[in-house]
Amino acid sequence: MTNPYPLSEAPAPAPERSGGLLRPLLWLLLLLSAATNAALTTVVGNPWIGSAFGLVAALCAGALIVHHRRHR
Repeated sequence: MTNPYPLSEAPAPAPERSGGLLRPLLWLLLLLSAATNAALTTVVGNPWIGSAFGLVAALCAGALIVHHRRHR
């Protein structure tokens, strides 16, 4: 049985935040590529250019999902 009244008041260690700048960078890249995809798809007649940015957006979304699942 553990002691509910410990004598020493040791502070709990702060949880480590993994990922640092990776998650905000992925969100920024996701938003920029999705907006560029939408703009180029409607303005430019070539669907390949907009599709490239759509692929980048899909990859960023997938990376964010994987990062969330590994670090929750």
